[in-house]
Amino acid sequence: MTNWQRTLPAMAALLGLPGAVLAGEGEMSGGNTAWILTSTALVLFMTLPGLALFYGGLVRSKNVLSVLMQCFAIGGVSSILWLLVGYSLAFGEGNAYIGDFSKVLMAGVGRDALSGDIPEALFMLFQMTFAIITPALIIGGFAERMKFSAVLLFSALWLLAVYVPVTHWVWGGGWLGQMGLYDFAGGVVVHITAGVAALVAAIVLGPRKGFPGTPMPPHNMTMTLTGAGMLWVGWFGFNGGSALAANGDAAMAMLVTHIAAATGAMTWMFIEWKRFGKPSALGAVTGMVAGLGTITPASGFIGPGGALVLGLLAGTVCFSATMYLKRVLKIDDSLDVFPVHGVGGILGTFLAGVLSATSLGAFSGYGFAEGNATMGDQVSVQLIGIVSVIVFTAVVTWLILKVVGALVGLRVSEEQEQQGLDIHSHEERGYDIH
Repeated sequence: MTNWQRTLPAMAALLGLPGAVLAGEGEMSGGNTAWILTSTALVLFMTLPGLALFYGGLVRSKNVLSVLMQCFAIGGVSSILWLLVGYSLAFGEGNAYIGDFSKVLMAGVGRDALSGDIPEALFMLFQMTFAIITPALIIGGFAERMKFSAVLLFSALWLLAVYVPVTHWVWGGGWLGQMGLYDFAGGVVVHITAGVAALVAAIVLGPRKGFPGTPMPPHNMTMTLTGAGMLWVGWFGFNGGSALAANGDAAMAMLVTHIAAATGAMTWMFIEWKRFGKPSALGAVTGMVAGLGTITPASGFIGPGGALVLGLLAGTVCFSATMYLKRVLKIDDSLDVFPVHGVGGILGTFLAGVLSATSLGAFSGYGFAEGNATMGDQVSVQLIGIVSVIVFTAVVTWLILKVVGALVGLRVSEEQEQQGLDIHSHEERGYDIH
């Protein structure tokens, strides 16, 4: 049983809505189903158009259309693969490491089949939206220089070889879930895997031409802020929906999500203001995403006080990680996927084991997983999850990149990069002003 499925008891009867009654065993809950339908739309909204606009505004104008196209194409490829085999391998019974093929093409799953007290088709679709956004996040690590054919092949292989197994480990009844790992909505499954993969991709491909000496500022901050707002709103479905019920768990997850996002945004903004003399819109929205990514694994296990701490740490630690990666290590993770999502996911997953303690006064959480009697026990499990997923993701991502490079090549030529991927890859422009 996953962490999500443990939270299924509903409070719909308290709402007094038509059909809002507590579902008996083996019965569908109308209230819970309605909420997860809404959450599913919100999570898809995070990628299309949220992440597409957020990333699109951050690149140079000659590459904006390529980023939008990559997000849309990954959405399509991931959806098809999730239907074919992804869902079955992630959530099929299988063993501790991978599922089975019992639900390929949703075999045996009709309209009346349930997962908990919601339709299994809906659970599958909700999980599909996570499978869409995770490889899409990696775009930020290789933006403005990877071939479109390589993006598609890499994303498909990575979804099956990295995302699907890790999802099974954590949420599908696998070994990390059995140990009691706390990952409510994807700190390990989504943010650590995507962040580490983006870092490996940035290293393997090498920097963009001119990095780090040539300034490469975002071409359209209006677009980026619009996308960031969509991400913030959509994250309520990401974390709140992960309760899989319209109940107090969902409400608290939404509250702590908002607190962490607001605190992360303000922390990053004030750090920039003090260090560089002026607050930037880019800093505020990056801090917001850092806060959101950091709260994600802990959102079902901590209270508002803990969310305030996580948001403050997210803004501070992720800012420092971004500066270090670009200025000291000189790694061109173009859109800061690893220092924001990867580091944020690591930080949030670790601190979920600390801030879930019931003995922290105003910062108390809701206790440790069954079998983990002390904070040390829970933190140990969190660290095992973090380290194992980092190593697995890094190794398999590197292998996939080498295979893709051998098959279709990874990077456009220097001339094509100078021209821009909009024209080179798609024979279109993001902006065609007459």
